Amino acid sequence: MSDTSTSTKIRPFTFEFPDTELEELRRRIEATRFPEKETVQDQSQGTQLATIQELARYWATEYNWRKVEAKLKAVPHFITEIDGLDIHFIHVRSKHENALPVIVTHGWPGSIIEQLKIIEPLTDPTAHGGDASDAFHVVIPSMPGYGFSGKPTTTGWNPERIARAWAVLMERLGYTKYVAQGGDWGSIVVDLMALQQPEGLVGIHTNMPGIFPPAIEAAIAAGNPLPSEVVLTNDEEKAAVEQLDYVYKHAYYAFIMGSRPQSLTALADSPVGLAAFLLDHDRDSLDLISRSFAGQKEGLTRDDVLDNITLFWLTNTAISASRLYWEDIAARISFFGSKGVTLPVAVSVFPEELYEAPESWTEQAYPNLIHYNRLPKGGHFAAWEQPELFVDELRTGLRSLR
Repeated sequence: MSDTSTSTKIRPFTFEFPDTELEELRRRIEATRFPEKETVQDQSQGTQLATIQELARYWATEYNWRKVEAKLKAVPHFITEIDGLDIHFIHVRSKHENALPVIVTHGWPGSIIEQLKIIEPLTDPTAHGGDASDAFHVVIPSMPGYGFSGKPTTTGWNPERIARAWAVLMERLGYTKYVAQGGDWGSIVVDLMALQQPEGLVGIHTNMPGIFPPAIEAAIAAGNPLPSEVVLTNDEEKAAVEQLDYVYKHAYYAFIMGSRPQSLTALADSPVGLAAFLLDHDRDSLDLISRSFAGQKEGLTRDDVLDNITLFWLTNTAISASRLYWEDIAARISFFGSKGVTLPVAVSVFPEELYEAPESWTEQAYPNLIHYNRLPKGGHFAAWEQPELFVDELRTGLRSLR
């Protein structure tokens, strides 16, 4: 074990993927053995053959990893050991005085790639339609088992432990006042940070808020009717229940990662198999990505999607990232339920999220709600898909905490 002075040191981090690795990736893509076409005309059986074949063709013949690699290398990367594990993070300080530090957490099947588009607008708002008073210092860590962070070799790296690690990271960076932002797994992590209330954390922003009353989430998760005492008071609550019911009936990727992540070894062996699995996160995202590979330009581009998948492949993190679901279920941490957060919270509701959080339940879940807004467009990967709207939400939603 390293001594304390070494283990807590923040070290510059660099990375390099040689051409031989990219050539091997291309070889494996071209050697893919595809299944037959699905027997339905929609995506009800998963990622469609036409989508994954076009993805493979583009990945092998036109896609250029070096473009996003250059974008990644244009920002400062660091690594530090926290609780026995190396944690990688991007850290970009604003040139503006009194910038508010924010730690931004990605989800699955995401990575730091998700947040690349928001770094410059957050750190340099005057160049992107904002005021100097809107500036943030931005910290974007890779979750344990994801990207360039270390891969846990023992159990226990669940969202609660990640939340504690992020507080250590912000303290180690010298930030005595900061906010936290998250979507997908990141939304769970920031909720838990708010529960833990580390010194310096003054509030959070989430684009997938934990708002479901526990009895409702438990009933839906178990496939049971809602308890008789539950009364849905408006159409927003009814719609959210229907949406969450759909999630629990179709998010089988979460169930297999939550119970048998090691059985997904094929994802570490086949890049196209990995891609098909990562694409099938939720109905609206799969629709959007499928349209992008069919030639429609909206939200995520083909390169956006492959940038993220290629990072998973090059870092061989398909399985180590999957184990977060296993850890969460083992720790019995709610995915979507309210958790008792009392710190100030800003909530942004994107229309193609897994569910649209009703304002009524959001106010109950977060009694110190400082911002609630329903956006006109955008889905689960909000920072990646709609960076301008996302940045504006962070500026507006967290302004009162400066």
